[in-house]
Amino acid sequence: MRLAMLGVRGSTPAPGPEFVRWGGHTSCVAVLPDDSTVPALVLDAGTGLRGLGALLGGAPFRGSVLVTHLHWDHVQGLPFCPPLDHPGARVDLYLPSPRPLETLTRVMSPPHFPITPGGLAGAWRFLPSACGVIEGYAVTVAEISHKGGTTHGIRVEGDGVAIAYLPDHAPQAGCAAAAELAAGVDLLLHDGQFLPGEQATADAYGHSTVADAVAFAARCGARRLVLTHHAPARTDDALDVLAKEVEVARQGDVLIP
Repeated sequence: MRLAMLGVRGSTPAPGPEFVRWGGHTSCVAVLPDDSTVPALVLDAGTGLRGLGALLGGAPFRGSVLVTHLHWDHVQGLPFCPPLDHPGARVDLYLPSPRPLETLTRVMSPPHFPITPGGLAGAWRFLPSACGVIEGYAVTVAEISHKGGTTHGIRVEGDGVAIAYLPDHAPQAGCAAAAELAAGVDLLLHDGQFLPGEQATADAYGHSTVADAVAFAARCGARRLVLTHHAPARTDDALDVLAKEVEVARQGDVLIP
């Protein structure tokens, strides 16, 4: 298993010369099998989803997209990804809602957007988030602490490794389900949006500081921690400094757990 980091920002995209080296697209991770460069499993659908086409070589996407929650920075790439919006596409979209199509339509429909999800080309299924075997991987989802609606963390096991993906999470809330998702994983991709001096802001928005993430990873026995969901104002230079202390996700990198 390898993880292609298509988007590593949180809240909003970060365009401009100060954000070129670490990347400005919002949350999206493609899971690459050991024996293939073509992903069939994608975690989150932020603006980084636009980069999926480079991995598919122009072919339509045929697989599953698991969305952690419905905040804009995690779904805004859906109508802007040609391999998904394609007559030959086959997409199972898993959302943390018992009525996924209805919930997604609330944020993707006129007057907020020109089309509804039903206007996307290809064969789409809109499914509630679920645990089970998805695209050949053992997937576990559970609700974790984050403000503004139901948010899921995701654990993916396969190819002899386990990873956990918690891009929006407030560890200081002491969520037992989050700790179970991350227990003993080979790689933990975790919210690192705020610095320790920004704890009050992290608490207010239900996010993590870097120190929170490091402590959480240690408690869970994660073998490796990589921070993602960087603050949109965190410049390349600031991330260079942070990367001297902890491992930081970079858009375009492929991580091997």
